[in-house]
Amino acid sequence: MPLDRRDEVRASLARRFSPLRRAVRVPVWGDLGIRLGLALFLIMLVVMIHYWDRAGLVDHHDGEVSFLDVVYFTMISITTTGFGDIAPISDRARLIEAVIVTPVRFAVLFIFVGTAYNFIIKRSWEKFRMARIQKQLSGHLVVLGFGVSGSEAVAELIERGTDPASIVVMDPDEERLRVAEKLGCNVICADATRDESLISVRITQARSVLVSAGRDDTSILMVLTVRHLAPDVPISVVVRAADNELLARQAGANNVINPVRFTGLLLAGSAQGAHVADYLADLASVTGRVQLVERPVTPDEIGRPLSALPTGGMGLRIYRQGHAIGFWEPEACALEAGDTVVEIRPTEATEGGVS
Repeated sequence: MPLDRRDEVRASLARRFSPLRRAVRVPVWGDLGIRLGLALFLIMLVVMIHYWDRAGLVDHHDGEVSFLDVVYFTMISITTTGFGDIAPISDRARLIEAVIVTPVRFAVLFIFVGTAYNFIIKRSWEKFRMARIQKQLSGHLVVLGFGVSGSEAVAELIERGTDPASIVVMDPDEERLRVAEKLGCNVICADATRDESLISVRITQARSVLVSAGRDDTSILMVLTVRHLAPDVPISVVVRAADNELLARQAGANNVINPVRFTGLLLAGSAQGAHVADYLADLASVTGRVQLVERPVTPDEIGRPLSALPTGGMGLRIYRQGHAIGFWEPEACALEAGDTVVEIRPTEATEGGVS
């Protein structure tokens, strides 16, 4: 497909696809049905009470209180219209109006006012707000799949100081989205293997994309879809089979994480020493005493050796033009513009020194 035609298709899909939304526990029409059903139940209850005590009512028109008169009196009583053609005359009827009908009147009023607020004001405002968020999305993190790995990644990002409002979670499971929403993330229920889903979250403007679908084939398909829409966005993906790591990289992933392989590294480390696995886990989490940091070199660091970083961290590796350079190699004696530095820093709780 020609590029200009592809851009037209993408723009059309972006206009047609629904924007980010907040997951709701009960569907709109289900919520409306519950509210109306409750109001109708309360009205019918008052009708039955009035009909049971119809002897305490008087009809100034014909002197007879029929069932239709009871329904009519109930409606004008609950709505506080009060024409005066039918009125309670006995003490019991007036007591029923004061003790039973008046609370029901307030309950029905609150139900209808609450319904109007929820469906007209609140939902309209929420739709407007989410549409604005979608239009302004830029430099955000997109998480495709909110299973075990995806949810842990989001929790760790928030622990490291990432604003939840800058995270967009996409998953087809509403229950998972409710969990992400409680964390403060933007959520959207959609299929991440489809172009229109990714266009709706402005994937081309994302800072990074994390993919964890739970199945290697689905995750790789997501990577392919993201890569053809956003050629320059960094993609990290979780795969569980070792022979799928190469496929994930060929699909366009910048980082491929294999949790099975990492678990094996921890096990092997524990066999070499009692504290190796503990230190590796410490590095991987922000809750540990130290953490790994990857960042671009700063202008004042150019020309300095990797071993003398002004941040106080311990430089481990340099990435220069796609090649990894260890701290022991001659090239690490002088940092250059465009380098990416990987260093170990103490966490805030242990600023006194590196463990």
